[in-house]
Amino acid sequence: MNFYLTTPIYYVNDRPHIGHAYTSVACDVLARYKRLSGANVKFLTGTDEHGQKIEKAATAAGLTPQAMADANSQHFRDMARLMNISNDDFIRTTEPRHIASAQALWKKMEAGGHIYLDSYKGWYSVRDEAYYQESELVDGKAPTGADVEWVEEPSYFFRLSSFHEKLLEYYAAHPGFIGPESRRNEVTSFVKGGLKDLSISRTTFSWGIKVPGNEKHVMYVWLDALANYLSALGYPDNTPDINDFWPADLHLVGKDILRFHTVYWPAFLMAAQLPVPKRVFAHGWWTIEGEKMSKSLGNAIAPQNLVSEFGLDQTRWFLMREVPFGNDGNFSRERMIQVINSELANNIGNLVQRTLTMIHKNAEGKVPAAAIISIPCQDILEYYNNNMNNINFTIAGEGIITLANRCNAFIDVQAPWKLKKEDPEKMLSVLYSIAETIRKISIILYPFMPESSSKILALLAVPEDQRTLDHLSGSYALKPGTPLPPPEPVFPRFMEKAASPSGA
Repeated sequence: MNFYLTTPIYYVNDRPHIGHAYTSVACDVLARYKRLSGANVKFLTGTDEHGQKIEKAATAAGLTPQAMADANSQHFRDMARLMNISNDDFIRTTEPRHIASAQALWKKMEAGGHIYLDSYKGWYSVRDEAYYQESELVDGKAPTGADVEWVEEPSYFFRLSSFHEKLLEYYAAHPGFIGPESRRNEVTSFVKGGLKDLSISRTTFSWGIKVPGNEKHVMYVWLDALANYLSALGYPDNTPDINDFWPADLHLVGKDILRFHTVYWPAFLMAAQLPVPKRVFAHGWWTIEGEKMSKSLGNAIAPQNLVSEFGLDQTRWFLMREVPFGNDGNFSRERMIQVINSELANNIGNLVQRTLTMIHKNAEGKVPAAAIISIPCQDILEYYNNNMNNINFTIAGEGIITLANRCNAFIDVQAPWKLKKEDPEKMLSVLYSIAETIRKISIILYPFMPESSSKILALLAVPEDQRTLDHLSGSYALKPGTPLPPPEPVFPRFMEKAASPSGA
């Protein structure tokens, strides 16, 4: 099975913050899960580098737009490495392959009679790179709060109005196309309100992809940006990637850009006679300690600060566990420490450490040769799979914690430290049973925390080629007598650093 998923391409007018990391980690969790399931995954991320906003920011900084794009695009590559993102490709909209692809998409739409030349008069937000109707303005600003300016210039238009019924028919025929359901209702309501033709070129600035046949115009940045999902596959050439991976299985985006992906993008594709993506899912926004994240407040959190203080996998886990995926969420330092200590250090970490320590002391440091006592987990594995496939990462993670809780309760009830004297053979069976369940926990933990999962599996001496969902069955259970390395802590408890004494 082939599976193509994408992050939005990130705009290079600023550096990455927690919101960018959240989207990338969510995509990475799904990509890793799909690979564990045996899928042939293509996972794309990248940067959006054209538009008036970049041109203005670069001029203000005394840079060329290309120099600013180069520098800030690298920051997003660095974030992907920092967060252990397993993307297969990184697309930049200034790359020749993308420019050729976007222009080919334009020509295809134009050849179908979907583009015409006219003039544009209306409100435009440079910050949002979006056009707004008078009725959408709130106190003279965009619905997002961004400033708008009146624009009058020659422009090519896309006949978006002609796709009104086609889009509504598509939404009705494919109810899973937009998620979560609340967002689908918003988009459907917007389209039912009527669509106007869309201005898709600009002449008042030059930092963008030239319109084929009329280089006085540059493409509207959103037509340019959305084409990235095709350009990474080699469009318009008939490449293996196009044949294997289009239409995309999932575009994962923030709720602020849902309209572009579920109204403009499918209409562009229909106009170019290309299949529409199977699903677009919009996640929520983060607040920071209860306040909206903004430049003016200076409260944006850099991913490297979280990783440096709390650890990579701990940060990944918290981002996926804290907020039901699709909802808005709040970052609280206190809450992050609580989750790390309660779910990772005290639960999974303690389970692994005490089990492997007992095996090391009482089974000669080898997988115990003993009969297994069943710890129910099939229900959890089904629960986990259902929720991972439905992009319910928070709930899937809850399943992992539930299974770890069962193991800890099993240890407390069986009390292997007592069995050591009363029934040594049963003690070994208890330890074997817990270790085998930890093996399963570690495999399903992998998408969330790949480094920690791999470390636990290495402590259990599980071969690297036996760590997929197919290996959860008893056929791949731990082999009695296998030597195990000395146990090591996996999730240390987070402790606040004491303040230095005055004058120290």
